[in-house]
Order: sequence, then structure tokens, then C-alpha cells
Amino acid sequence: MTVTRPFHMTPKSYLVAEQPDDPVLFLSPEILAQTARRFLDGFPGLVTYAVKANAAGPVVENLARAGLTAFDVASPAEIALVRSIAPEAALHYNNPVRSCAEIDAAIGMGVTSYSIDDAGEFAKLVEEGVQPGAEMTVRFKLPVAGAAYDFGEKFGASPEAATDLLRAVAKAGYRPSLTFHPGTQCTDPEAWVSYIDAAAEIARKAGVTLDRLNVGGGFPSRRMQADTPPLEAIFDAIGRAVTRAFGDARPALVCEPGRAMVAEAVSLALRVKALRPGMVYLNDGIYGALAEQPVMGMTDRLSVMGPDGELRCAAPVPRLIWGPTCDSLDRIPGAVALPGDLAEGDYLLIHGMGAYSTATITRFNGYGAMRMATVRSLA
Repeated sequence: MTVTRPFHMTPKSYLVAEQPDDPVLFLSPEILAQTARRFLDGFPGLVTYAVKANAAGPVVENLARAGLTAFDVASPAEIALVRSIAPEAALHYNNPVRSCAEIDAAIGMGVTSYSIDDAGEFAKLVEEGVQPGAEMTVRFKLPVAGAAYDFGEKFGASPEAATDLLRAVAKAGYRPSLTFHPGTQCTDPEAWVSYIDAAAEIARKAGVTLDRLNVGGGFPSRRMQADTPPLEAIFDAIGRAVTRAFGDARPALVCEPGRAMVAEAVSLALRVKALRPGMVYLNDGIYGALAEQPVMGMTDRLSVMGPDGELRCAAPVPRLIWGPTCDSLDRIPGAVALPGDLAEGDYLLIHGMGAYSTATITRFNGYGAMRMATVRSLA
């Protein structure tokens, strides 16, 4: 991906001036900083950024500048990225499945916080030389609804197994913590409350005082025009639930937003390559920045402008959207309402695209070239 440094006020001014034929991701550092401040001011604990959501250097750089001092990392590559930008940042290696080589790399880069959901993984960390005094965060799972999709099938110990694992962690001299993930785009504060209650019960049965409780990610972003992500309500519910469930043994809190931290700070501009009756062909698709759309559903936060910057405002017409590759899977499911005066060469702007867009780009069929441009405003 090419990162362009020339500064433009808005996507419109960039598109009119540059007339790019490749997709463009527009990053607003001001919006990113505002979102970071919303978490830093509202969440009652340490805020980390889940780098997997968007590992672009300018994103990590601007979040560090905005005041984030800790990052959730899932691989040695992400560890190295953060170390290159924010060398003193705390790193939480919370992918609970790692090879021995990955553990060695993490130790070598000074990581002292790891999540585990299996006794074998814990033994591996010990054998590879993670020293007592490091944080071992036991990840558990519950059958809690309320998210677009969850991680319970892939990660997380049962409460019973988590109890045994937490007890073993404390006995071995590591800092005992618990973590969970309520699931992607979780809008129900009660999902966090259920997990917090379960965490308190696990700690009680293990006879362990938690050092920290990581309440995961899953915080929702605004995907549709009608959405109003209830972040403050979730923060408040978390704070009240932890005080009630743990009392005097209340642990320090950690959260790891990814999507909710970065989504709103980026808009994506795609160019119309061709039109057919009832169909639109774009210069990007599911093998690029739109990889999540078939899973999450297409957002309605769309606008269309001509090469001259004028908005297309005719009555919307439902159309099928195809990506640029010679592959029949490369399409957005369902019909998408787009202006009736849409023309070849127009730009389709998709808003709220900061998360899992740059992270999913491939070079299949020779496509995947992507620019990132810095703008003041995304309006």
C-alpha cells in the first residue's frame, strides 16, 4: 500500500485534484484522536488498541500520539511494528496460540503479557522462558449472545478449565489475570456484565486475587446510518459490574478496542470501472478492502461523486456490485441502492471503513493496489 503524504482537506479535494484510478483510503487523524480520547476519557481502565484491526503505520503512529501507551498484538510482525513506532509501549500478546519461535521472538522484543486458554500453551510459555512475574491472562468463554459473530468456537477455556488454569498461573508465580471477548460488534452492555460476573466466580473458585481483568474488544462501530454505538453505556455497565462483582478485590481493568477505535477515522473511495444493466463493476472487491462486507453485510453509509466532485443525487436504484477480478465470487451479496445517475468514472465513497480494510487486502489477479491519504475532514 502506498501512503501519500500531501495533505488535503477532504476526500473531495483529493479526488478532484488527483483523479486516482486505484482505490484510496482517506485517514483523518483528527477523527482518530477524537475516538481515542472517547475511550481514554470514558473507559475506567487501561485502553489498548488491537493492532489487527488496522496495522497501517500512520494509524498506530497517530494513536500513540493521541495518548495510547499500550497495544494488543497478535503476532511477532505486529510486535515489531509497534516497537518501531512506540518503543516504550506496553504490549499484550493476546493471541492464545503461538509457535515456540513466535514466543521466542516476543520474549526477545520485551513482551511480558500473554493470554492463554489451554494448559499446554501455558506449559509452552514456561518452557520457552517467560519468567515468573510476567502477566498470564487466562481467556475464558461463555455462550453469550448479542454480537455479529463471536470467537467462542476458536478461543477460550470453559469456566471450569479457566479456574484450574488461573490457579496454576498464580501458583507458578505469574501475575494472574482473566480476559474474555464478547464478540464482534456487540451492542448489548449486558454481555459484558455476564462475563464480568463469571470472571468474579472463576477467581473466587480458584482462590486467586486477579491482578487485572481484560474485558476484551467487541465494542461496536457505526456501520449503518441509523446506528448509535452505545459506548458510554457499555463503559458505565462495565464499571458498575466490576465494582459489584469484585467488591474490595476489584482488579485493574483493560480493554482492547480495534474496530471501534479506528473504523470511523477512514473512508474508502472506489472508482466505477463499468456499468451493465443492473450491475456496477468497481476497482476493488472482496479480495481487497471489502472483504468483510459479505460477512457483516454491506453498509448504507455511501455517497457517490463524479470526477468533478459533484454528488450524484438521482433517485437510488438497486444494483449488484462486482469487484475487479475475474472471479465470480468477487461480489457484494444482495442489491445495493446507488444513485440512478451513477456513471462510469464516478467515485463511490464508503464511510466507516478504518477496520479490517487495509488488513484484508490481497494481490489476487493483480489487483489490490491501494493508496492511503491524510485528510482533515471526511465530510
